Amino acid sequence: MITDPLTSAARNELLVESSLEQPTWDEAKAAKTVEATRRGHLFSMARQEWFSAFAYMIADIATWVLFYGAISYVRRDAFFVSPLDFVLVDLLTLAVLLQALYVVGGYDRNTETRSLAYAMEHILAVIGAAAVSSLLIYSAAAYDQTMKPSRGVMLVSFIAFIPCSLGYRRLVRRLVASSTANRAFLVVGSGELAAGFYRAYHGSTNRQRLEFVDVERQRVGQHIAGPGSPIIEGDIVTKLANIDERYSGVILAERVDRLRLDLLEMLVRTQFQRIRVYTLESFYETHWRHVPVHSIDPFWPLQMGFQLARNSPYHYLKRLFDLAFSSVALVLCLPVIAVIVLWNFLQNGRPVLFRQVRIGCEGEPFTILKFRTMSHRPTDETEDIYTRDGDPRITKLGHGLRKLRLDELPQLWNVFRGDMSLIGPRAEWTKCAERYEKKIPFYHFRHLVKPGITGWAQVNYPYGESDADAIEKLKYDLYYIRHYSLKLDAMIALKTVHVMLFGRGR
Repeated sequence: MITDPLTSAARNELLVESSLEQPTWDEAKAAKTVEATRRGHLFSMARQEWFSAFAYMIADIATWVLFYGAISYVRRDAFFVSPLDFVLVDLLTLAVLLQALYVVGGYDRNTETRSLAYAMEHILAVIGAAAVSSLLIYSAAAYDQTMKPSRGVMLVSFIAFIPCSLGYRRLVRRLVASSTANRAFLVVGSGELAAGFYRAYHGSTNRQRLEFVDVERQRVGQHIAGPGSPIIEGDIVTKLANIDERYSGVILAERVDRLRLDLLEMLVRTQFQRIRVYTLESFYETHWRHVPVHSIDPFWPLQMGFQLARNSPYHYLKRLFDLAFSSVALVLCLPVIAVIVLWNFLQNGRPVLFRQVRIGCEGEPFTILKFRTMSHRPTDETEDIYTRDGDPRITKLGHGLRKLRLDELPQLWNVFRGDMSLIGPRAEWTKCAERYEKKIPFYHFRHLVKPGITGWAQVNYPYGESDADAIEKLKYDLYYIRHYSLKLDAMIALKTVHVMLFGRGR
C-alpha cells in the first residue's frame, strides 16, 4: 500500500496557501466581467464613424511631436534662437504632414491601411510632406535665419515617423475590423437592384455579412441571387428596432416610391439618431469610391453636392497649374524626350509620334500626341480596337515606355494647349467613344470635364480590354466628376507616382 508522504496538517496548510494565492470563482468572474465591459466600451467606440480618424490624428500628432522634439534634443539642434521658432516650425511641418496623409485616405475609416498598396501611398505622402515642408521652411529661412532647423533632424524625424505611423494604423484597423466582425449590413430590398448589389459586394474586399429584408414580404425565404446567396427575410420593423445590436448600417436597395411612409420615417430617424442609412450611390462612393452606373438617371449632374461648376475657383486654379506644370515639365524633360525620339527612330523608324483624334471636354475632338509604341501599319477597319496584354503589335521599346507611362510625355503639349488637363478621365478615341455612347447609358457625362494624362479610373482600374471594362472605368470617372476637387487630384497624383514606380502601366 502506498501512503501519502504529506500529513493531513501539511495538506491543509498547502490548501490554505493555494486559496490565498488563487482568486476565488466570484473574483475571477468579476474580473472577466470588468474586462469584457472594457472591451465592450472599446469595441463600441471603434464602431463609431469618427473613431478611426480621431485615433489616427491624435497618434500622428503625438508621434511627430515626440520624435521631432526628442531627436532635436539629442542632436542639440542649435539653429533656433527661441522656443517660439521651434514651435512654429513644428506646427508648420505637422500641418503639412496631416494634410498629406488626409489626401491619401490616411484618416478614412474605410481605407484598408493594412494593404501593401496603402503602405506605399503612405510612404509617398510622408516623403511629399517632407519635401513641401522643407521647401516652405527653407524659403522662409532666406528672410529669417531663426527659421532654419537642422536638415538632419528633419530627415531622421520623418524616417522614424513612417514605420511608427504605419504600425498603429494596422492596429487601429484590426480593432475596427474586430468590432464589426459579428455585425452585418441590413439591405432593404429584394429586387434586381438588391441582387445586383449583392453580386458587386460579393466580388469586393468587404467581409461583413449582408442581411436582406423584403418590405412587401413577397420573396421571404428565397435566395437573393441564386443558391448560396443570403435568404431574404421579413419583419423590417423588428430589425430596425434592434439596429444598434446587430448592424453596422442600413443600405437602401429599393425604389423610394415602393416604401411606406411610416417606414421612410423610421429610416430617417435611424439615420439621424442611431446608425447610418446608405443609398446605393452613397454606399458605392463611401466604401468603393466609384458611382454605380445603374443607379443614376439623366438628372444626376443636377443633384446637389457637385464640386464641379463653371464658376468654381478651383476650375481656374487647375488651369493655371496645368499651364505652369506642363511648361516646366516640357523644359525639364527635353533630354528624356530627345533620347526616346532618337531610340524610337533607330529601332522602329518613322513616325516617332503617334497622332490620333480623341474626344475632349464637351465632346470636342482634338489630336492627341504620344510616342509610338506599336508597329506602324495602315489602319484596318476590322482590327481590334483594344490593346491587350501581350499584344504582338507592341514594340520592344514600347513595352518599357508603357510600363513607365513615358509614352504619354508628348501629351504635356496637349495640356499646355488646353486640349487636356494633367488629371481627368482618359481621352478616348472617337471610334471607341461612338461605340460606348451607343451601348453604355450616360457615358457622355464623362465629357463634362477635360480628359487627363492620368485620372481616377486609370489609377484604380486595369487597362480596359472590353466594353465591360469601359463600364467599370466609367464608374470611377463619374466619381471623379462628382468629387472634383484639389484633394482628389492630389490623391490621383500620388497614386500615379506609385503606378510609375512599380511599373503597373501597359
